[in-house]
Amino acid sequence: MAGYYQFVTFRTYDSLDYYIKKINNLNIDNAKKQYLIDKKLDESVNGAYFYGEVLKFTKEFILSKNTELFDLVSFVIMPNHIHLLFKETIKIDKAMKNLKGTLSYELNKMIGKKGKFFASGYYDKVIRDQKHFEVVYNYIRNNPIKANLNDFDKRYYGIYG
Repeated sequence: MAGYYQFVTFRTYDSLDYYIKKINNLNIDNAKKQYLIDKKLDESVNGAYFYGEVLKFTKEFILSKNTELFDLVSFVIMPNHIHLLFKETIKIDKAMKNLKGTLSYELNKMIGKKGKFFASGYYDKVIRDQKHFEVVYNYIRNNPIKANLNDFDKRYYGIYG
């Protein structure tokens, strides 16, 4: 669906604890699942690698992919997950495979980790209209504040508005 605005969330592999796996198995709609998972991830320290140099590198890496993989609108790098809002320029599966694959490789090298860095898959939602766009944009912008992170300015980068 190239040309659509997308909201994407992906998390570190080590953030997938029992609670999140349990939520994924519940028979509830995806929006409710994602809300419950995001709430848990904001409170969890599991798989929290995005601090200091790792955070800085990840931020610069995402920015370097702007226009190559997508037209980035906004993003936030939380301690154990990342939210992106972008307009597709290539198919989302190809963009995410490139982004997550290359970033995983580089981060594993950086921190001396082996194996999976990011959990398989990602959550994506096409933006329906201007109101939905604004809700997602504000959610991304306010996520570090809601999670009581003191390094808000290092995590958030907004391009739109």
